[in-house]
Amino acid sequence: MAIMIRPRPTTARRRVAVLIFDGVKMLDFAGPAEVFVEANQSLSAYDVVLLSPDGGEVTTSIGARVSVHGAAEGAGRFDTVVIPGSELPPATFVTPAVLASARYLAANTRRLTSICSGAFVLAKLGLLDGRRATTHWKFTKDLARRFPQIRVEPDSIFVRDRNIYTSAGVAAGVDLALALVEEDHGTATARSVAQSLLVYMQRAGGQSQFSASLNAPIPRSPLVRAVADLIWADPSQPYTVQELAERARVSVRHLTRLFRADLESSPAEYVAFVRFAVAREKLDAGHTVTETATAAGYGSHEAMRRAFVARLGISPKKYQQRFRSTVSSLSCTSPSPAPRPLGVSGSKEYVARGEGRPALP
Repeated sequence: MAIMIRPRPTTARRRVAVLIFDGVKMLDFAGPAEVFVEANQSLSAYDVVLLSPDGGEVTTSIGARVSVHGAAEGAGRFDTVVIPGSELPPATFVTPAVLASARYLAANTRRLTSICSGAFVLAKLGLLDGRRATTHWKFTKDLARRFPQIRVEPDSIFVRDRNIYTSAGVAAGVDLALALVEEDHGTATARSVAQSLLVYMQRAGGQSQFSASLNAPIPRSPLVRAVADLIWADPSQPYTVQELAERARVSVRHLTRLFRADLESSPAEYVAFVRFAVAREKLDAGHTVTETATAAGYGSHEAMRRAFVARLGISPKKYQQRFRSTVSSLSCTSPSPAPRPLGVSGSKEYVARGEGRPALP
């Protein structure tokens, strides 16, 4: 079944081009497109135009075939261009045809955006050189490694650098699109769209809170591995670098050098990393904040709170509420709660925008 979005013909609207291709992540382009189309419920705002490199149908990440309005090259001028990503490796989906299409669109738009690994398309074209940018947390290290001239911000939900906007993966495209609507038509319109789509205008914290890539590198040195195992075995102990060095029977300087070489971290940083990893695991398992702080070796609830805010931008309690089981939310006995005015849920307003062992900070 072919899917088609038909823009209403009017010169008053901002034209938004979305470049799609075989293997494109469905939500990467459908999420932002829905935000723009939803804005049309309250005002004549956007014409969303789907384009492909050759003007033909594409097969998305879920196997659906999607029709487009035409080929990218020769499609004319646009206010905004959206380049989505893919679950396929960048080397696979960033083809010459995709690059040629993106190059044409980039030269014919006021505002250029990428979603998820779509940042690799812009990077390959050199459009992100010397700029700040982000992508999905799974790809940030690869983006920084392959394109060192880009200032990659791995924890950002989205980044604006002049007229180029890059976002993290999947649902972050909705955050970015809401920010663009707010930029174009004001906070009230963006809030209305967010309320209709049941999303927040601005989520607390960055990508780190969603990252499941929490696997620490395995130490190569037997000595470092022994010290790391000691810390993981009982993170509640008040470890000092001096104590760890004494247990390892080496100097503090030598132990620090080995940790830097193996784990790109000092012993003290590694202890903090382990405490944070254990704390997340405990909270995910349903332990209370107080129990977690004790088990993870934080001196107090406040010390753990500061660690979570510093790393994730949210408190331990907020983290636990956000990532606990969805079962409780599915067992609501009331058939359909009455809508709350102005997007207020309880006392909090819907305001929208932008495991294993954790990776070392």
